[in-house]
Amino acid sequence: MNISEPLFQALSGQCQPKELDWLKEKSAKDTNSLSLSFVMVPRFIEKQELENEVLSQAASILPDWNWNGWTLDRLARVYLLSLCQERDLSREEYIKKINLLFDTAELNESVALYSAIPVLAYPEAWMNRATDAVRSNVGLIFDAIAFGNPYPKQYFSELAWNQLVLKCIFNDKPIHQIEGLEERNNEALVNTLVDFAHERWAANRRVPSQVWRLLIPYLNQEILPNIEKLIHSDSASDRLAAALVLAQSSLHEAKTLAEKYKNELPAIPKDAWGALEKPEPIYQPA
Repeated sequence: MNISEPLFQALSGQCQPKELDWLKEKSAKDTNSLSLSFVMVPRFIEKQELENEVLSQAASILPDWNWNGWTLDRLARVYLLSLCQERDLSREEYIKKINLLFDTAELNESVALYSAIPVLAYPEAWMNRATDAVRSNVGLIFDAIAFGNPYPKQYFSELAWNQLVLKCIFNDKPIHQIEGLEERNNEALVNTLVDFAHERWAANRRVPSQVWRLLIPYLNQEILPNIEKLIHSDSASDRLAAALVLAQSSLHEAKTLAEKYKNELPAIPKDAWGALEKPEPIYQPA
């Protein structure tokens, strides 16, 4: 699949003429020159947030791709990386070139590289890089692989996927920005989340309300008391999450619980899970 052309079209929607001229000139160069151009991007492409018209093109280029939070220089770097696979390189040469960029990258270069993983050739070759990013203590690098990035959804094992989701939750990051969150949900993850909730509650801390959506397909009689606890929470977000879980679960006992507390559960607004996507306090009120 030729990714470079639609990426260039997206850049054309926001770049200044002199920026586009520079990109056109560099796109005709060999792989060594492309690698150098990748490093030089900030000298020639402005660091500005992507405009809405450009953002809207991401998913049309690659399903589940999202550029929210990207800047123009990052997109330009991803474009230059996409050109490398169009050069006459063997698999070994290509992987060596990209790995060299990873090994020598400063922070912003690393973020662009992890953002570009979905469009790099030989996707299986970048698994270790992607899982290393999940383990990274550098927030921007973790975010580049975790949010708006279709690679984990497509290629991560269940274990690697669960580690990504759990790290988001442990660090109170927005899990709704993970592509494939519902499709890759699994029972092992849900069991771990229930244990995590008990640990948080024992420490008088809240669980982000968005987390509870993951329990819906696996809700059972053993898990249900946790939802009942949410109904009695001082947090309006927790009570809304409980109402949503009970409304969307097919478990008979969930319907019974919803009926029992029908006068205490809040009304469910349109796009209710969306209403819970804003940051929340993680400590219980005194």
